[in-house]
Amino acid sequence: MTDTNARETLIDLLHGVERFNTEVFPKNRELFASLADQQSPGTLFIACADSRVNPSLITQTKPGELFVLRNIGNIVPAYGEMLGGVSSAIEYAVLALKVSHIIVCGHSDCGAMKALLDPDPSKLAKMPTVASWLRNAEAARAVLEVSDAGPASVRSLAEQNVLLQISHLRTHPAVAAGLARNTLTLQGWFYDIPSGEVVILDEASRHFVSVHDAIETLRAATAAAAAQAQPA
Repeated sequence: MTDTNARETLIDLLHGVERFNTEVFPKNRELFASLADQQSPGTLFIACADSRVNPSLITQTKPGELFVLRNIGNIVPAYGEMLGGVSSAIEYAVLALKVSHIIVCGHSDCGAMKALLDPDPSKLAKMPTVASWLRNAEAARAVLEVSDAGPASVRSLAEQNVLLQISHLRTHPAVAAGLARNTLTLQGWFYDIPSGEVVILDEASRHFVSVHDAIETLRAATAAAAAQAQPA
């Protein structure tokens, strides 16, 4: 990128800030006022840092509804492996913000998954921190036993990676306690960028189902719980 292009990119961002200040903020003044000194998001959304993935756009949520944690490959190191920003964000979300749900969302054409599938280590030689980070997803690749980096393999690995990171989440003390008390649920998603489709992990079958089917399953569970709560 040339210096001119870089400046133009920054100018575009600043124009966006101007539009936010003059158009978007005034229309949502009450919402932002309510968020001025508190937040109470219901969901911790763990997503890849990929610029094409926009959690609020995908879920159609407003500011204050999602506590978003993003990193390369939507990875959650097992507790004790790499204590740091990811672990502290999870702990804060569960214990301080008391979120009820944690979602791990993978996506198509993920660069992190491509790197895991690429047998040439020289491509990460200049990025040792990235290489170290991606080791937290190695077990997902081992499950698949594939080596090509075609779209189908990348998607399969991204889906397996979601499953793996959910299992890593369960090793975090705050998450384990929330699950034991039934105050917390975990869910895995996969977002297909070109189609806009989101599929949801069915943990019982370890397969992904449509959003419609996931909604129907949740509604049935809610109805069953309400029926059990009725006095005999």
